[in-house]
Amino acid sequence: MAKLAYLDCPTGISGDMCLGALVDAGVPLDYLIEKLEGLGISQEYRLQVEVVRHNAQQATKMRVDLLNIPENHHHHRHLPDIEGLIETGNLPESVRDGSLAIFRALAEAEAAVHGIPPEKVHFHEVGATDAIVDIVGTCLGLNWLGIDRLYCSPLPVGGGTIRAAHGLLTVPVPAVLKLWESRQVPIYSNGIDRELVTPTGAAIAVALAWEFGSPPPMRLHKVGQGAGSLSLPIPNILRLWIGEDSQPTAGGNGGVENHSSHPRPSVPLTHPHWHSHDRQPPQSTSEGETNAAHPLATHTSKEISSTWTSHRDPQTHPETIAVLATQIDDCNPQAIGYLFEILFQEGALDVFTQAVGMKKCRPGILLTIVCPPENVEACEAAIFRETTTLGIRRSLQQRSILSRELETVSTPYGDVRIKVARDRSNTLLNVQPEYEDCAQLARQHAIGWQEIRRLALHSWYERR
Repeated sequence: MAKLAYLDCPTGISGDMCLGALVDAGVPLDYLIEKLEGLGISQEYRLQVEVVRHNAQQATKMRVDLLNIPENHHHHRHLPDIEGLIETGNLPESVRDGSLAIFRALAEAEAAVHGIPPEKVHFHEVGATDAIVDIVGTCLGLNWLGIDRLYCSPLPVGGGTIRAAHGLLTVPVPAVLKLWESRQVPIYSNGIDRELVTPTGAAIAVALAWEFGSPPPMRLHKVGQGAGSLSLPIPNILRLWIGEDSQPTAGGNGGVENHSSHPRPSVPLTHPHWHSHDRQPPQSTSEGETNAAHPLATHTSKEISSTWTSHRDPQTHPETIAVLATQIDDCNPQAIGYLFEILFQEGALDVFTQAVGMKKCRPGILLTIVCPPENVEACEAAIFRETTTLGIRRSLQQRSILSRELETVSTPYGDVRIKVARDRSNTLLNVQPEYEDCAQLARQHAIGWQEIRRLALHSWYERR
């Protein structure tokens, strides 16, 4: 069974909250201190742990106390400086790759904000010693726990202003917005006007989280609670849920084991969006096989991306989708038909209606749209523009889908694409000719659609 972790962030996320949650979940402080010494900056800080209470709830607070450094001073390290510390730090491979990916994400976000190359970014607050400790320490903790896949909840946007190296900034700060944009992170407002998501916390989530949304199906074993610094109306606690996948993972890399003083080998921490070795987001790769004994032992950087790809079996690991719904009882049916076309143009995955009885005994329809989270605003705009509805409900859900591929077969009347669906063991489950291909040939040759479909299926099965 794969070991999963879920970042539950009702009051946001920061590097020290992640580190606190990991220590609260059982990662030894001595292990972190020992491994972090390899970075060569241990003379700059002291790592301390404290048990605190927020709204009567107990949590672990991590503190990185800077030594002999004025409180208002920050190390102005560039990205290559930080990468050098990490690459020569004698860290486990997945920890090194995860840490590099986080700082790469951070640098690219800051570079986009300021219009400069990532290598020229001055890491002010986010590049100070405490951020390096938080980021590398978080990757060390996930590695020690043997986490195979990390997931994250939608993130609260916060509000107000903060004072930073570049002056007064609105919250969310520009770098955080760029990080969210890079992964189309689902966000919302919880009504708290404070800085809830720091650049460091956003970069950790964006670079490491496999998906954002609801918790994945899992058997919950432990919850680690990391405390934030702010006093808020609700407990300022990041909760790290740790458990195992409720279904076995192909390749057998997961599993829950007893921990010794050394971390269990783990699959790469980073999401495939980030590619730490090449310093660029990865290109699409063919699926690779995983090494059950030690997945990182012999993988190159491109093979690491393939390992993640092979684990992303949609049937086993649901993907996050948005569902929009609204009831309508006073709209011209022709407008609904036109809306279908517009919604699919805006990226909807599925659109359907159901007959419903509404208030005052009026017959109406329930209009439901399934779309990627990043297409919600465009789909909602189309619904408001083309119908008479005054409100739309939205929710994030998870769906499981089979692995699918398109194959082309020849018939006496022309080529037809065939959609072939298989499960994670490559067992054939469904074969369907593409409707539009069959319809086009049927119209072109004045032959029944069913006959074209039958010929296409016959051709596909004959070819096997």
